[in-house]
Amino acid sequence: MINKFEISTLILRVVLGVIFFAHGLNKFQGGIENIAGWFESIGIPGFLAYAVALVELVGGIALIVGLFSRVVSILLALIMVGAIITVQLAVGFFGGYVLDLALMAMAVVIAINGSKAFALDSVIFNKKEKNETTTLN
Repeated sequence: MINKFEISTLILRVVLGVIFFAHGLNKFQGGIENIAGWFESIGIPGFLAYAVALVELVGGIALIVGLFSRVVSILLALIMVGAIITVQLAVGFFGGYVLDLALMAMAVVIAINGSKAFALDSVIFNKKEKNETTTLN
């Protein structure tokens, strides 16, 4: 049976995944070259736009299905730290970094606690553990 804690982390994981998937998809559909140019205009290497968009897109899918949730969440939290420091801090709390801060906090919760409910990680690694246990006996 799934407890309240697992349900709450599942909700965080899926919502965070959908948000980041949408942001990554938007970057590619809206013209990733434009975002790379904007990155360069604020002093960030343009190739990082591709890396950020890819982590958001693929990482969002990974979170939704529960694959490598902790690792993906750490990467997304780092992206949010970068966004806050390089862009949003100057804009201020409201209209600036408030959303990025909330997304970063969600990612950190998943990075710390993980999320096993309805996660591919649970299926993959539980099977692996059962096989190793069976082999040892």
